[in-house]
Amino acid sequence: MSETFRLQKVLDAFRSCLSENKEVYVKYYIEGWQDLVSFMNSLGNVFSFISNDVVSKIKIMENFLSGENGSHYVTIQSMVKYELENDLVDLTKRGNHPESGCRTLLRLHRALHWLELFLERLRTSTEDSKTSVMCSEAYNESLAHHHPWLIRKTVGVAFCVIPGRDAFFEVMNAGDHTQVVALLGESLPLVSEVYQITEALYAKNNLLELP
Repeated sequence: MSETFRLQKVLDAFRSCLSENKEVYVKYYIEGWQDLVSFMNSLGNVFSFISNDVVSKIKIMENFLSGENGSHYVTIQSMVKYELENDLVDLTKRGNHPESGCRTLLRLHRALHWLELFLERLRTSTEDSKTSVMCSEAYNESLAHHHPWLIRKTVGVAFCVIPGRDAFFEVMNAGDHTQVVALLGESLPLVSEVYQITEALYAKNNLLELP
């Protein structure tokens, strides 16, 4: 995950994420996230409170995929069906399955929403836009709803020292600002579609508030 981040790789991964009937392949979802972790790490330790947690969640999902029941984890849809039918999800309180695929992916899903909102703000930003404000607004609309006060406070302080807009565009390795904006414009609708499909699936199965 330490290799140079390229925005194009995120686009390629999320483009591969969806099957013809709009099921989400876990393998490519994880690949997309690994690239996004590289993006966060390219900017120093400022996002480590999120990227470290994401890395641990990715590892859990990789273990499910390569495990003896890996065939049930090929898509998010098959995973949800398998785990619910076999009582492998703690639905109301933490218990026998604290690291179920459903719970683990929900944490990635929430973080993806924050990153999607932030990158969309970055895409439409101007030279005067402050990344700290964009990041905080995206966080308050997404992850903040699921974090206790102390974490929200810590995150707020961390966002105050994030790099400026130019630094974000530079680490994307996608050319000049115009090219970066164009590639974000191509990538984010795919990320959004994967997010919306997952959100609808979790909502349908009452999984959006897993403990």
